[in-house]
Amino acid sequence: MTTGQSFGFERHGDKLNTPFFEEYLERLLEERDRVGLTQMIHGIEAIMLTVDPGHSISYIGEICLMTPYHYLVTLESEAHWTHILRIDMESPDLLIREVKDAGTRGIFRSLNEVYPIGARKPNSRYIGEVLGVSNLHETVSLQKEREFSFFSQDEIRRMEMPGNIAISKPSPYTHNIVSYLERPVGEIRVYALGLSSIRNDAQTAYLEAKDRQAASGLDRLLLPIDHLATRVYSQNREVAILEWLSWSSYYYWGSYDIKDQNSSTNVTKSVHHTQESHSPAKVFTASNTPYFVNHLERLPSPTETFVRNYGPRLHHIALGVRDGFTGGMENIEYIVDYIRQQGKGFLLDVIGSKEDGLKQIFSSASEHSSLIIEYVQRFGDFAGFFARQNVADLTLAAGCDEELQQILMQ
Repeated sequence: MTTGQSFGFERHGDKLNTPFFEEYLERLLEERDRVGLTQMIHGIEAIMLTVDPGHSISYIGEICLMTPYHYLVTLESEAHWTHILRIDMESPDLLIREVKDAGTRGIFRSLNEVYPIGARKPNSRYIGEVLGVSNLHETVSLQKEREFSFFSQDEIRRMEMPGNIAISKPSPYTHNIVSYLERPVGEIRVYALGLSSIRNDAQTAYLEAKDRQAASGLDRLLLPIDHLATRVYSQNREVAILEWLSWSSYYYWGSYDIKDQNSSTNVTKSVHHTQESHSPAKVFTASNTPYFVNHLERLPSPTETFVRNYGPRLHHIALGVRDGFTGGMENIEYIVDYIRQQGKGFLLDVIGSKEDGLKQIFSSASEHSSLIIEYVQRFGDFAGFFARQNVADLTLAAGCDEELQQILMQ
């Protein structure tokens, strides 16, 4: 076995990978360690998404109620508002961009427009992650030597993205970008973009949400992001994982084969952080077979159906839930009960049990971002990441998304 910073982690799951994957997994990680990228690239500093005009303020209220995020500031540029939400400096920021003019066109819109549901909300999509690095110039130079592509500074300026981050071209497999931000130890995150202000409407939506959180006690129960889950086409499962490992300092944790849902769930984790709250796990879900054999195999295909209608993209953001009880209920049950009372739907009931080691649930997709919020409560000393039956039930639930069902009925 090769030794190094990226090796020595236990493999989990039962999904069989191809010889190509296993060969290049080892070769890519060995090279990443050898040239110093594993050491230079740290955890996820921020995640970025964009919404259609008129949606960002309501989405801030939704996120600030359902998660531990706090509204910090708004950065205004010519064609966008970029709202910065933060938990603390140990957890990733959330950057919510709103396009001012519905007619604005750009690369992120173009990634939506060829997909039936994506085209309905052309400016609404997850963009990607910002990774911290210790030396921005050297990291970018090494990645360019490995044939990775970046936007130029002029292109970043025209897209109205922060000028102090290096941004990759969108992945052909996930349609997400990867960005790098150099932040010296102990310094706060700063995004070089536009004019900074606290918008009254954003602050009002934020404070109303946090008042409700505090009154219900949710503020004590919600933990930072646990994982980010991307859906990709079946043929892109292995290359999407290997590409992400090449961009990041993550390792391959393993995969579950969910045969009854014709799907697999594949997990990668940071080599630098044992707690996902500091740098969320990255999960890739893909169908086991492509859509065009479904009529022959008669298998369900919720993952492939999602990708064909939304495009390859982030499916959900999972939040941790503090272990314990509130009001005589397990914390996850208490959270879901309260949020349901606020009018937010869920795709299924809470699944799992204390005996399984964890409980999980999917919210319905946000009308503002199309993203789902997942809650995960792990019990006691549960050492796993998922439980097989939970993954199967959640995969099935993902096919119950209201927007997806509407278009399938047409």
